[in-house]
Amino acid sequence: MTALSFALVLAGVILNAAAQLLLKAGTNAVGRFEFSAANAVPVGLKLAFEPHILGGIACYVVSVVIWIMALSRVEVSIAYPMLSIGYILNALAAWYLFGEAVTPMRLVGIGIIIVGVYVVARS
Repeated sequence: MTALSFALVLAGVILNAAAQLLLKAGTNAVGRFEFSAANAVPVGLKLAFEPHILGGIACYVVSVVIWIMALSRVEVSIAYPMLSIGYILNALAAWYLFGEAVTPMRLVGIGIIIVGVYVVARS
């Protein structure tokens, strides 16, 4: 994998992870909600105009463009497993930003992901 290919894959992964974090921040700002016929429009409008959610959607759009560029250069059997790096980024960022727990079991899982990504990248 060339440096440009790796940069594209990594950029796609980071943007995808950022999108998830922004969506979480947006739902935190809106608060817990239930969809029903009575509140579908008000809740939908709150979600549609929440800046973090708009930012998350923008990150997804850009990540798709970058991901398509990456897939034009890298085999999908190598690129797709790299998305697992996003799990690591999100777990650590959620711990830092939202105070979510990173338990020893999660750390073991993160370690397994790191080993798996390394093995796939070296293949």
